[in-house]
Amino acid sequence: MTTKEAIAVAPAPAPTAPRPPRPARKRSRAWDEAPRWQIYLPLGVYLVFTLIPFYWILLFSLRPAGSTSLVPWPMTFDHFEKVWTERSFGTYFQNSVLVGVVTLLMTTLVALAGGYALARFDFKIKQAFMLALLCSQFVPGALLLVPLFEIFAELRMINSLGSVIIAETVFQLPLSIILISNFIKNVPYSLEEAAWVDGCGRMKAFRIVVLPLLRPGLIAVGSFAFVHSWNHFLFALMFLNNQEKQTIPVGLNTLMGADSVDLGALAAGGIIAAVPVVIVFAFIQKWLITGFSAGAVKG
Repeated sequence: MTTKEAIAVAPAPAPTAPRPPRPARKRSRAWDEAPRWQIYLPLGVYLVFTLIPFYWILLFSLRPAGSTSLVPWPMTFDHFEKVWTERSFGTYFQNSVLVGVVTLLMTTLVALAGGYALARFDFKIKQAFMLALLCSQFVPGALLLVPLFEIFAELRMINSLGSVIIAETVFQLPLSIILISNFIKNVPYSLEEAAWVDGCGRMKAFRIVVLPLLRPGLIAVGSFAFVHSWNHFLFALMFLNNQEKQTIPVGLNTLMGADSVDLGALAAGGIIAAVPVVIVFAFIQKWLITGFSAGAVKG
């Protein structure tokens, strides 16, 4: 019998029974993974301490004058009507919106031009210019009052909203230029070069290629400029004398007298001042977080 015939005659090996599946092991917790209660407990405590002042303001603004209840019931809107009509908060609100929006636009446009120059061009005094921008952040706004007041007095801009807008823009520009330059550095330079090869000029390549990628950074910078100009008290107090030109922070200050404070009206004014900022951040929070992340990553 040959070897091939022996292999053909030999019986086939019996099939082996499949092994039973091994029991799944419990996934061990990673060392850096904290239990749920260690996350929610401090967040809950922080949330309570954060929301209590807001609830207290809402309580004073909605409950009747003289009430000591911890629940705003019966609810009244008399304080809001009083500050909006009798205390001219409608005018203050319009002035604050105008100052905030124009400051946002001016800061963003100038910072965009300066940030692009710092990110894409090399010149002799670049490092010195960056150092000057950084050092300007250590100068408090109160030190700028005297020179700015003299300049605006010479230009006859005292008691004009334009003086507040220019002062707020000057105060916001250094940090905004630094942030925008970092955002532009994260955009690959090869994208602009490819646009140049396709026939675009520098301005057109910047508008078509770079500018859409800077939207999170521009929103972050613009939101900072708007919120700072909305809440800033000092410039509006010093440069505006007419009550019809005042902004909301100065209007809130008028609600506090030397001997007494109208807590209901002050709380209602605080709610009016806070609501626009809360609404703005509620709509832009996604782009704001993306802008912070883009500025933190090295390009």
